[in-house]
Amino acid sequence: MIRDATGTYHSTATAGETVRAFVPSPLPPVPSLEIGGARQMLLERATLAVGRLDSISTLLPDPHLFLYSYVRREAVLSSQIEGTQSSLSDLLLFELEEVPGTPVDDVVEVSNYIAALELGMDRLRDGFPVSNRLLREMHGALMSKGRGSDKLPGEFRRSQNWIGGTRPGNARFVPPPPHEVEPCMAALERFLHDETSGVPILVKAALAHVQFETIHPFLDGNGRLGRLLIALLLHHGGLLAQPLLYLSLYLKQHRSVYYDLLDRVRTTGDWEAWVDFFLEGVEETARGAVQTARRLVDLFETDTRRVQETGRTASNALRVLNVLRQRPVLTLNHLRDVHGMTFPTAGKSMNSLITLGIARELTGQRRNRVFVYDAYLNVLNEGGQPI
Repeated sequence: MIRDATGTYHSTATAGETVRAFVPSPLPPVPSLEIGGARQMLLERATLAVGRLDSISTLLPDPHLFLYSYVRREAVLSSQIEGTQSSLSDLLLFELEEVPGTPVDDVVEVSNYIAALELGMDRLRDGFPVSNRLLREMHGALMSKGRGSDKLPGEFRRSQNWIGGTRPGNARFVPPPPHEVEPCMAALERFLHDETSGVPILVKAALAHVQFETIHPFLDGNGRLGRLLIALLLHHGGLLAQPLLYLSLYLKQHRSVYYDLLDRVRTTGDWEAWVDFFLEGVEETARGAVQTARRLVDLFETDTRRVQETGRTASNALRVLNVLRQRPVLTLNHLRDVHGMTFPTAGKSMNSLITLGIARELTGQRRNRVFVYDAYLNVLNEGGQPI
């Protein structure tokens, strides 16, 4: 539906130029979003797919193992959209603090993303609502170290920003002036807390994401936090017990369409086109996550059988394989210090896995060696190459 612009333009001066900054109207859209027919069917399919993803705990022997790696995969993908060059391997190496040489600036951003997500989920489990206070706390974690740590972590911006272009005058989009940020975010918070609107949780998440990106309330980190907001809302709304649905890969693969649809919402009020795109992404992403989980279950079962068939040395090799399922990149020091294995036993067991083609040594060195569970990492890495 075409509604005209979904907000008003305000003249504001920044960087020596006067530009038109966009101030969005409060949610929900007026006139109301059209949900019926094909869109209703799309919503039902997306909701069903999320439900299947939520039941993943019945499929996985230990869903926390999947969550550990899947969250890290999402952190890498979401950060790549913002231009980082880190891979999942870089992040896992960075988390092994004894391993030097990872690209620190990029990987710190990814590590911050995980900290922000974990903070948000912990707060929700403690009964804290999805609110501006929570978003500010998460932003503080997101920007706590590395690039952007000088851009008011945890505080709404007090100066004008813009998106795209080399200066405000040729920007693709100019968000609200700084004095409008607090009122806009207060209106968004009221929408999130309104339980009388009857807006389905998936649709509410779709609308809230666009509104957050349009307000762009922080000096940096808005894209990553806006994507985290989706996961928070689906968890808080009861659709997902664990934060297992992330749209970053879908948005990365359809970046130009994503940005065009955000612009269409602002300029023509076409919320329906955006919601269709969002729901298609939810369905595709949820199905993909379930397929990934099933592939990992099959992989773990197959490799466990292969190790068991080796005979007398199988028990220690199985211990190492179990650790690799928890952390697909590790060192012998980690096996010794965290899991209580002697260095010779850890080394011999790892060599058994290398002989079977399950593990591989990364460095080519005789000392400070690093090992990777290749097949596991390859499944998680699909679509995760830097842009």
